[in-house]
Amino acid sequence: MTPDSAVDDRRWPLVVIADDLSGAAECAAVLPGRARILLGPAVPVSPGETPVIDLDSRRLTASGAARLVARTVRRHAVAGTRLLKKADSLLRGRFAAETSAFAAGAGGLVLALAVPAAGRTVRDGVVRLHGVPLHRTDAWRGEPGQAPRSVTEALGGADATVLTLDRVRAGTTRLERCMRAALVGGAAVVCDAETDADLDAVAAAVNRLPHGVRAVGAGGLAAALGRLGGPAAPRADPARAPGGPRPVVVVVGTAHPGAVAQIAQLTRHGARHIELPAASLLAPVGGGRSAALASAAPGRAPVTVVSIAGTPAADPSDAPRLARALARTVAGTLPEDADLVLTGGETARRVLDELAVTALLPIGQVHHGAVHCRTADGRGVVTRPGGFGGPDSLLRMVGALHTEQDRAPRAPHASDGGTR
Repeated sequence: MTPDSAVDDRRWPLVVIADDLSGAAECAAVLPGRARILLGPAVPVSPGETPVIDLDSRRLTASGAARLVARTVRRHAVAGTRLLKKADSLLRGRFAAETSAFAAGAGGLVLALAVPAAGRTVRDGVVRLHGVPLHRTDAWRGEPGQAPRSVTEALGGADATVLTLDRVRAGTTRLERCMRAALVGGAAVVCDAETDADLDAVAAAVNRLPHGVRAVGAGGLAAALGRLGGPAAPRADPARAPGGPRPVVVVVGTAHPGAVAQIAQLTRHGARHIELPAASLLAPVGGGRSAALASAAPGRAPVTVVSIAGTPAADPSDAPRLARALARTVAGTLPEDADLVLTGGETARRVLDELAVTALLPIGQVHHGAVHCRTADGRGVVTRPGGFGGPDSLLRMVGALHTEQDRAPRAPHASDGGTR
């Protein structure tokens, strides 16, 4: 790998490849211009847009995920385009396999995985959550195996050079030179970062490298690359279907403990809460499944929250089946005009697949990680990673949809028929 030595400050067109929907939305929301979230690599790209492709590969085998990444890279690695692989900031999923496949044929690889706004930083090549090394937290409680002790370890032994904070903060030109020196030696470059300014420095240096050098990062790096492009332009917005107030259905598929408090905020303001037993969702069609379907019908309640009872105690290996069953149950009873709040990338993708949605247009962020989108037929959708947001997160996400419906911003009222 021998990058050119000339300084180049051009803004390369970007293609983003993500492994789950909430991560794809997180990236699309912070990119300027015509970003669009594509639910699969086969969805056509329109001229002039920045595609953010959700491969939905988090639950695939390592080899299956690698093959999907490789096919997508071959399709989009065209001259003059920079490729960004959106990776989980806590190194979950098929990180090593997907990164290796993404690097094949590249002119080099630069990794920057920090998301300072979410308390996720990298120091000395070690991912830290609110200052605590990842392997000493419980962030991997739902994952198989142990959390890696460093980004280099997560890469599975690939040759890597860590650029520590002193080098990241030494100025764009010196940082670029450090990157080039490491890339000439064939090593992947792992960049420390604790602030958005650090990520801005990494993005500026990466942008001076040839387009064949590829980047791997989380939403923080995507935002930094987006800031290089200047202020975001107004986004095109599909027309809403005419009509009165639309019901909002909130689907909580995350096992994160914070979800309990977030649901409680909504129910205190009058939202109807439907808890579906995991055993009923996993039951064969008929019997328990039929009862779950009957109880899940949101009807015309202004705000309905659907969650899985006892999710934190469920067997993590059941998570994919539960997500599919929850999605089928919700989609089978959803009013045609309902807007959606979807938490957890896998749950969000399964629901949208059931509704035959193939693309989303990002409108903006409700808060960090919570992205307001629109489908082609005008349905409002807000997505969010499972572990993001404070106790009022769901309340704010519902409020964004209510505001969009040309009503005064409000929380759901007690008169909306909310009994838990």
